[in-house]
Parts: sequence; C-alpha cells; structure tokens
Amino acid sequence: MELGIGYFGDQTYDPETQQYQKASDRMKEIIEQVKRADELGVDLVTMGEHHREDYSIAAPEIILAALAPVTRRIKLASGVNVISSADPVKLYQDLSMIDFISDNRAEIIAGRGSFIESFPLFGYALSEYNELFEEKLELLLQLRKKGPITWEGQYRAPLREQTIFPVPDRSIPVWIAVGGTTASVERAARLGLPIIFAIIGGMPSQFKPLIDFYKEQYKAHGHDPEKLEVGVHSHTFISQSKQDVLDNYYPYYAYSMDKIGRERGWPGNYTRDKFQAGMSPYGALYMGSSEEVTDKIIQTIEMFGLTRFVAHIDVGGPTHDQLMETIELYGNEVIPAVKAHFG
Repeated sequence: MELGIGYFGDQTYDPETQQYQKASDRMKEIIEQVKRADELGVDLVTMGEHHREDYSIAAPEIILAALAPVTRRIKLASGVNVISSADPVKLYQDLSMIDFISDNRAEIIAGRGSFIESFPLFGYALSEYNELFEEKLELLLQLRKKGPITWEGQYRAPLREQTIFPVPDRSIPVWIAVGGTTASVERAARLGLPIIFAIIGGMPSQFKPLIDFYKEQYKAHGHDPEKLEVGVHSHTFISQSKQDVLDNYYPYYAYSMDKIGRERGWPGNYTRDKFQAGMSPYGALYMGSSEEVTDKIIQTIEMFGLTRFVAHIDVGGPTHDQLMETIELYGNEVIPAVKAHFG
C-alpha cells in the first residue's frame, strides 16, 4: 500500500488585491513541502501539468528534477502528463534523466487531462483528442522496450532504428490516469497498465463498477493478477478539526471550484453545504481531522482493493503554513494509522 500526495501547483489568491501569488514563490514552497513529506515517509508525490494563470506547474518533469536531489526515498511522478499534446520521446528522455538523478524513483502518470489549454498552446486539434492520445501512448510504451525502435504514426516524425538516449537502467513505470470513462478503463486493462482513478466529486462508491470492470478486463487479457495495481487520487485536506477546515480552507476551495465552474458553464455557486456533503463519510472530499481522513481512506482502500491512494492537497491554493500542517498530520498520524490497520 502506497500513500502519496498530489499537486497542481495552485497559487494562493488574495481577494483584496485580486492577485495570485508569484509562481516562483509557490514553486519554492512546494519543494520545501515535499522535502518534509519525504522525511515523514510519504510514499510518493505527483505533479500535474496545467497551462493556466492559477496553477504554477506547466512542466511536471522540471519540478520533479528539482526534487530529485533534495529527497531520499519518495517516488517522483507526474500526475498527469498530458501526453496527447506532448512529444513522448522528449517526455521519456526527461523522466529517464530524473530516474538517474533520483536513483530509480521516477514514474510517468499519463492522461488526457481535464483542461484543454495545452492543445492550442502546442498546436494540436481538439477534434483529434482521442486519436492523439492513442497514438502517443502507443509510442510511449514502445520507448520503454529499450534498444533501437522503428515506429511511424500520423502526428509525429517516424523513428527508424533509433535508440533514445540516455538509456535508463530500468523501464520507467507508466500509470494511466482516468476520470471515469469505460473506454479509458478498458484500454488500461487491455494494455496491462496500472490505473489511477480521479475521484473528485459525487460518491466514491459510484466508481466500484468501473474498478471491478478494470480488474475483470485486466485478468481477461491474460495479465498476471499479482501485478495488478489500482489507485485513487482525491481532494484531501487535513487540519485539527472539521470545523477548522470549514472556517479556514473552504474559502480557498470554493473560489477555485467557482472559477472552474464559470469557465465550464456549470450552474450556481459552490456552497458550504455542498462542501460539507463532500466531507461526509460518503462524499469524495477526504477532509477533516486526522481521524476522519484516516477512516475515510481505510474505507476507500477496502471498498476498491487499492494499492495506492494519492491525497491531492493543494486545491484552491491554501497557504504554505496550511499545507505544511496537512503534510505533518498526514505523515505523522494518517499514514501510520492506515498502514497499521492493514498490517
């Protein structure tokens, strides 16, 4: 069982000045936070790719490279790389170098992304959303086989008996991140890839049919059940009490949800009642005291048979002090309690 933390690099928004904090300040804070998470025994950290004013991480591989020499044991993963609009060759080269620097702690979590900014930015058509992902994932998986590669597709120059240098000491792990579509789940199972579900709304129990489907398809395609890995990535925030989360974190979270909602044409505002419903034992927000978050993570692991849980801790850009407290409580109280429960 692996218990990790996840970031998009949300920058703190000041409603008085109507300004986000500087990206340079947020990045320095993230490095300090992950160094502490490493010391506390957090198993992995994921960094998600976005190209927006409110998120500071545009290139996960850059901040992972910065973290590699200042951490000792924590796994360093993207979360996600939007491979539809990336060059798989350059991505695999970058992660290979991070793997060298970190003594084999790098991972790629590949996904299609929940935002579309990278497509016009890098010159790709949204109308080819699915085709781009399929082709680039195929190439990425080919690159893991080492040695000379011959490959040809529609969206990238062909490779003719080319070796991608530097050649890593091992095959870099690749996970597939999904939001809940059956086709994405089937693809990951067919390819025998570990899968991580982004559960950020509704009730986690609604995902059980999809997770059961993944496990059935994984075995049906002849993959070793002993190697099956399933994870969940969910919004998480830990403080001294549920009331403290409501009083001091909810405003940051609500601002972010409202901003995204306006962009996507969702009706209404993100209310305190909706936030509290998400914090309930049946909701998708893993927030509250250490005890409440521990119980909810245990419940989720048992329900799905997980091998990995990633706590996405920086939604809405909480302050550095708040995130440091969340990491301290997660590392000192939640993780030991969850692992003790499972022996």
